[in-house]
Amino acid sequence: MKVILLQELKGKGGEGDVVDVAPGFANNYLLPQKIAMLATKGNLKQLEQRKHNIAKREENRVGDAAKIKETLDGTLVKVEAKVGEEGQLFGSVTAQMIADAIKAATDVDVDRRRIELGHAIKTAGQHEVTISLYRDIKTTVKLFVGGADDMAEPVEAEVEVVETAEEVVETPAEETAEAAE
Repeated sequence: MKVILLQELKGKGGEGDVVDVAPGFANNYLLPQKIAMLATKGNLKQLEQRKHNIAKREENRVGDAAKIKETLDGTLVKVEAKVGEEGQLFGSVTAQMIADAIKAATDVDVDRRRIELGHAIKTAGQHEVTISLYRDIKTTVKLFVGGADDMAEPVEAEVEVVETAEEVVETPAEETAEAAE
């Protein structure tokens, strides 16, 4: 069954696209929810007249998504969660928790359904989360998960660990050089 989409439908197309879908999907979901309308001759003629307006809206959406991408790219977002021994969380970090943390940190609203979690986040530490802003426009946000005690400065803690590891590596080499003399 051919329908004209009135808004973006993930996996099918964007506003103004004529797509072929199953009759049940169209009759039971797309048409009642006003996501699409039937592709009749009259509706197709109206679509041709509205193409200019649709193109303008599309351009605005892409521009807005690009601005949000600029704002969010590489941003460090902190989520507080109960952490047990060995860095395991009690439960997991949800997309809604991430969306709320992004809103608090950057004052940008992100729909939780646009946050792509490949797997559940169940460990404390730093993770990367991909957000699909609009069609092919995606951004990556750095997510730090930890307890209330860990929330002070997550980046400094990592730097200290690296410095300590370098000192440990350098110390045996110095002792070896002194022993050789």
